[in-house]
Amino acid sequence: MRAALWPDQDRPSLVADVDRFFADPRDEPGAMPEAVLVAEAPGTSPGLVGFAELSRRAYAEGCDTSPVAFLEGWYVAPNRRRHGIGRALVAAAETWARELGCREFASDALADNTVSRASHRALGFEEVVIIRCFRKELRGGETA
Repeated sequence: MRAALWPDQDRPSLVADVDRFFADPRDEPGAMPEAVLVAEAPGTSPGLVGFAELSRRAYAEGCDTSPVAFLEGWYVAPNRRRHGIGRALVAAAETWARELGCREFASDALADNTVSRASHRALGFEEVVIIRCFRKELRGGETA
């Protein structure tokens, strides 16, 4: 499911993230992810039909408090969507955040991901900012 959510990441790094989560679980702000919630459908094979990866960040765009609970990843199997599974995962994530004292919950999605945008809005998220991210590879001592 992680590979379906993040298809641009190579499989070994996705597996390494999971291995690190189980080998060195951390429940402190800044840990990525800090918690993983899963949705299971009894009687199906495989039984897992969705997940939410959560963290607490010192800062999130549009938020005023710190730490901010953050929905790092949210996925429901395509054939199980529109059955309340995503809503249940987000509700459980909100409970997790409240129990840790967070007053705000944030998330992000690529600007062209209209399905994610609609899903977030349907669950009460408000869109606060659209940013463009840039990168530049640094080599030797070269500049522009």
